[in-house]
Amino acid sequence: MGKRIAVLYFVLLHATVFAQLGGESTYQFLNLVSSPRQAALGGKNITNFDDDVTGGLYNPATINPEMDNQLALNYSSYLGGISYGTGAYAYTWDRHLQTFHVGMTYINYGTFDGYDENGVSTGTFTGNEAALSLGYSYKIPYSDFYIGANAKLITSKLEQYNSIGGALDVGMIYINQTLDFHAAVTVRNLGTQFTTYADLNENLPLEVNLGMSQTLQHVPLRWHLTFDNLQQWPIGVSNPARATTDLDGNQTQEKVGFINEVMRHTILGAELFPEAGFNLRLGYNFRRAEELRIENQRNFSGLSFGIGVKLNKLRFSYTHARYTAASNSSFFGLQIDLR
Repeated sequence: MGKRIAVLYFVLLHATVFAQLGGESTYQFLNLVSSPRQAALGGKNITNFDDDVTGGLYNPATINPEMDNQLALNYSSYLGGISYGTGAYAYTWDRHLQTFHVGMTYINYGTFDGYDENGVSTGTFTGNEAALSLGYSYKIPYSDFYIGANAKLITSKLEQYNSIGGALDVGMIYINQTLDFHAAVTVRNLGTQFTTYADLNENLPLEVNLGMSQTLQHVPLRWHLTFDNLQQWPIGVSNPARATTDLDGNQTQEKVGFINEVMRHTILGAELFPEAGFNLRLGYNFRRAEELRIENQRNFSGLSFGIGVKLNKLRFSYTHARYTAASNSSFFGLQIDLR
């Protein structure tokens, strides 16, 4: 009984820690950022079409021959002692079959102390989840459109409870080479649980994203604009801590207006020197900033910045993302050219 109480608390924590429509679905880790580059650009970039092999984890339509024999390993020391990482590898079979992509996402929630209803220790327990993906993309003949899909096998272990699931990501990207303009859309986590934690089938964290990006003609800068979680409107929830009280003691809850709703779906990013051996990245996530801001304090929630350095066949990336005044996260990445 004690362990069940502890696991219930853990699952509730797990559902809310990512600020990702918490409590409405399981396997929330599937929508975490996949790489330092993506994290630096606000967390949901889906339009990079180059040799960044980790990009295929979030939008399979971006899988392309430039990723051939690229291996990427990424790690983040996340919030609350949680650690997670991703890995990706791509291989171009030939000109006809093009490129196949393999990816892995893993998260470890650490060790927890379990207690029964009387406060007696029941020992420690752990929690971890992982997803293995296989992806492929295809260029639509005589067009500038690419489509792709990732098939994912998901495993989850929370104390003594286990679950296995499967999901499919689909994506499309349009590339205008003349304008160096990209537009993409993804539908992620279409799937189900094959086995459940306690005979209760839960939804997967469906996510629909739309993104655009372009390199400026005379400035070495690429801008990125992403609209995330388009599957749900409205997305904003009033914060009870921001309720106001008049002189008569009547309380008015915070109102989330239309413009505020639009902004909570919006992510901005920019890369300076995007094709050089050294580049700078900056992003701003409006929803994270709004939901984690503290009244009358400036803590820069929602802001992220990072760097990328390429040395011969190695590429190093680092990103720092601001969440609250009390907690932030760092993301490290290494990509190796095995060609």
